[in-house]
Amino acid sequence: MNNQKDVLDNGPFFHGTKAELKIGDLLEPQHLSNYQNKKSNYIYFTATLEAAKWGAELAASEAKERIYMVEPLGEFENDPNVTDKRFPGNPTRSYRSKSPLKIIAELGFWERHSEEQINHMVESIKMLHEQGKFVIYD
Repeated sequence: MNNQKDVLDNGPFFHGTKAELKIGDLLEPQHLSNYQNKKSNYIYFTATLEAAKWGAELAASEAKERIYMVEPLGEFENDPNVTDKRFPGNPTRSYRSKSPLKIIAELGFWERHSEEQINHMVESIKMLHEQGKFVIYD
């Protein structure tokens, strides 16, 4: 449970991925990032289904896309990669934590973005990588 005095968001919270997890499992930092070739110092999550869908759809794997409802088990902060760089004010309600997230449910059905939208996002990310502009502050 988040014990911050000034709670950023009451959720519910989601994590999009291609990892197969069970209710009660913990998502923790120090696993290979989906977006860079290194271990991440944080675990990322969101309070919007839209952002969770992108997380699942863009995750680096050929496995099934999944969205889990999660409970932060410690303090969390705004994700500076989104909030400061792309969407001031954090309309995507994107967060990160160095504490685990507990899986409390899996969404059984959700509507994917179109293949055209996904391909466009993948190409945009690829172009940013090539230009050296895809930087994740972790």
